[in-house]
Amino acid sequence: MQNGTEQLMDTDVEFGLSEEEVNKRLDEYGANKLTGSKSRTLIQRIFAQINNVLIYVLIVAAVISGILGEVADSIIIGLVVIINAVVGVVQESKAEEALQALKNMAVPKALVRRDGVKQEIPSEEVVPGDIILLDAGRYVPCDIRLIESVNLKIEEAALTGESVPVEKDAHFSGDPSMPIGDRKDMAFMSTLTTYGRATGIAIATGMKTEIGKVATMLDQEVDDETPLQKSLAQLGKYLGIAAVAICVIIFTIGILQGRGYLEMFMLAVSLAVAAIPEGMPAIVSIVLAIGVQRMIKQNVIIRKLPAVEALGSVDVICSDKTGTLTQNRMTVTTFFADGTLNELSKANLKNPVQKLLFENIALCNDATYSKTGETGDPTEIALVVAATESGLEKELLDNNYPRITELPFDSNRKRMTTVHRSADAIYSHTKGAIDGILQKCTHIEVADGSRILDEADRQSILEAAMTMSSKALRVLGSAYKIVEEAKAMELDQAEEGLTFLGLIGMIDPPREEVKDAIKVTKEAGIRTVMITGDHQDTAFAIAKELGIATQKSEVIEGKTIDSITGDQLVEKTGEINVYARVSPEHKVKIVQALKVKGHTVSMTGDGVNDAPSLKAADIGVAMGITGTDVAKGAADMILTDDNFSSIVKAVEEGRVIYRNIKKSVIFLLSCNLGEIIALFAAILLGWPLLLRPIHILWINLVTDTFPALSLGVDPEEPGVMKEKPRHRHESIFRGSIPFLILNGILIGAITLVAFMVGVYMSGEHEGSFLALFSSGIPESALVHGQTMAFIALSFSQLVHSLNFRSMDKSVFTAGIFKNKFLIYSILLGIILQVVIVSIGPIAKVFSVHSLGPMEWLVIAALSLLPLLINEMIKFIKK
Repeated sequence: MQNGTEQLMDTDVEFGLSEEEVNKRLDEYGANKLTGSKSRTLIQRIFAQINNVLIYVLIVAAVISGILGEVADSIIIGLVVIINAVVGVVQESKAEEALQALKNMAVPKALVRRDGVKQEIPSEEVVPGDIILLDAGRYVPCDIRLIESVNLKIEEAALTGESVPVEKDAHFSGDPSMPIGDRKDMAFMSTLTTYGRATGIAIATGMKTEIGKVATMLDQEVDDETPLQKSLAQLGKYLGIAAVAICVIIFTIGILQGRGYLEMFMLAVSLAVAAIPEGMPAIVSIVLAIGVQRMIKQNVIIRKLPAVEALGSVDVICSDKTGTLTQNRMTVTTFFADGTLNELSKANLKNPVQKLLFENIALCNDATYSKTGETGDPTEIALVVAATESGLEKELLDNNYPRITELPFDSNRKRMTTVHRSADAIYSHTKGAIDGILQKCTHIEVADGSRILDEADRQSILEAAMTMSSKALRVLGSAYKIVEEAKAMELDQAEEGLTFLGLIGMIDPPREEVKDAIKVTKEAGIRTVMITGDHQDTAFAIAKELGIATQKSEVIEGKTIDSITGDQLVEKTGEINVYARVSPEHKVKIVQALKVKGHTVSMTGDGVNDAPSLKAADIGVAMGITGTDVAKGAADMILTDDNFSSIVKAVEEGRVIYRNIKKSVIFLLSCNLGEIIALFAAILLGWPLLLRPIHILWINLVTDTFPALSLGVDPEEPGVMKEKPRHRHESIFRGSIPFLILNGILIGAITLVAFMVGVYMSGEHEGSFLALFSSGIPESALVHGQTMAFIALSFSQLVHSLNFRSMDKSVFTAGIFKNKFLIYSILLGIILQVVIVSIGPIAKVFSVHSLGPMEWLVIAALSLLPLLINEMIKFIKK
């Protein structure tokens, strides 16, 4: 393999590349760094925000208002468009940081051999064919084929999800199509050398590396719109088309009725304004932003506003195992000594065999551990921690039993041995793989001392090892022997004739709080799926303990995914809950298959290997403490406490926020429908201008806005997490259309009645109630009727907001004062309307005038109708 790679890459292992050849290859292959697509300019981002039918109609309405001299209307509409665009651009500017974070992971220095000389160079200058030298603590600068290795271990968790450093071997021979985690003759860019040393040939740099493929997937993957974005985009399109159609129809009807062109322009503008809830985009953004602030209290940072509402429709949570469901820390949980299998908590140093066992794993160990810090291989740290918890301090043991010499771990022997001097003897301590230990043991340590190791003992040890392995524990064997003084330095005999001490079982354990969190998600109709680069047995054991899977038929490996079609994978997603030994490409395929199946998918993770799937998911969730910058950059939300249970709180908050947004949207639309019905009916009846554009704008942007915002922060209704997730394609209007239409008609009718009553209460108009033709109404009577319609419309909408405290229960049962912001909004709306008609200069701007006590009583009676009628309907339903 060495000669083949050497020839393939046209290099020389002993000499390396010449500077001339390096320059040629830099020109050919480019710098060893990650690149991404060009980000959108500020102008492009602004255009994306206003490229919407609803916005276009608003702009046209503003222009027409300006032409007709309605400067106030034009300015207000313009402000709405600008605010909406600014909010959108700010959010997008914060959203796309994943590729930049990925680029920043480039390793600053690399050790290479060039022109026969070792030299340290910037990693960007590494080219294919370079001879790369690795040692402990050095990051791998590119993808390398190993040609020489000594006890090499590399930390690949960020790329593969492996819990512990992977042993590498230059002499390993395997299929190139094997999963990344199994390619032991390879080292990959941005992984960390934790132990040993190696020499290798650079076979891929920059975007051609495995980490580069991750960057490519991040660059290519386009974020899908969330369900609410789709619903509101569709709604905006429909409203825009409806506004244009209504304007055309009304303009035509008006001309046929013999009305003037200028008057019909005013009416058309009024209807366009009434058809479009101008404040809706801003209100939705503000409600989502408020939700973001509430999320922070739940240890959740939202990077993209639409993620808040999308959480409410999540029905599958795909979670990485290492560091997300587990603690990302190897931990000793079980030990076997003196014929007994015990949990670590039951360790007893009064038992001489157990005391020897824990002394062994602490002394035959290069790691350090204290309350202030730790160093070394994660497996060895776990052993030192276990010894400490059993009552033995490594530092004290090292002082009492100083190390004389050692035989380092070797991947062929799979053992490590250290020789120590005590006050009365010299001991050798050996630990390693169970098969490598047992074959060197001739005796076994028991409570009464040591005796010859017989077949029954071997069988008992192997059965204990099997029991531990079935629980996905990593099993290490331990042995020792007393060494003669004269032979203390003869290492070739240090591992012969050993006395077996026991077994140690360790695992990266589940987080304690995760099991309860998964139980809650099940009750909420949400399925948790584990996706990990770890081995099948380990993954299943963790999944079974957490309640994710109950049998092995629910587990599938990455190699199986490669052997089936996309359609077959989509079908299997319904029965598979654990995906083991998968690559970053597999994770994206799984997420996409679940989405094709109709699921709204959340993906959690912390490593570089998780980034593409985090971006591909509907909601990408990164870990804030252990997560890489790449994962955080690709995610929609970040957990500041790395706690899976925080996702449950986030989902609950997401459901509440979506429900509140739905309340706000339905409230605004029912109010606007009332305005359209009132204006449209007035035109068909041949009446004059019922409401001026500024009246409708004022109501839509001010009087309606505060109640809509208050509904956006409505307190949570009980049982929100007992409901099933809504379908990702479910319309925001599901179950609300009859309610919306009924109240629209009701508000429209109230406005019409108020106008009629206002005209006749002015005392300056005579004739039929229905014959309100513009030519027969004095200007003062018309203004009086418009004032009554203006106030009645706004008051009835304010009262109507109380119906949204609960769509099913009576407002008095749900708590009329439970949402204090709503009460304050209603009071503020009433005060503003009273001020407008009562203060002369302001009334003049709005073309209204003051009302008497009788008019106010009529308005109060009409305005209470939406609440009374809805209460009657709720009572009848109940």
